[in-house]
Amino acid sequence: MREVQITKEPVELYKLLKFESMVTSGGEAKHVIADGQVSVNGQIELQKRKKIVSGDIVVFGEEQVLITLK
Repeated sequence: MREVQITKEPVELYKLLKFESMVTSGGEAKHVIADGQVSVNGQIELQKRKKIVSGDIVVFGEEQVLITLK
């Protein structure tokens, strides 16, 4: 699991995927979320603008990230 530090919370889920290069664009991020390919804290997340905060674990494909506040 990789740790990702954010400077302010919350951050929107689709932006996190894009900024961490888990996807190539914001449009792709929105698509994979809507398609049910992303989970937050063990639950499939369909909200593109889901607010992600410190302590959340985001999983997409083989990648797992733990969110921490810098």
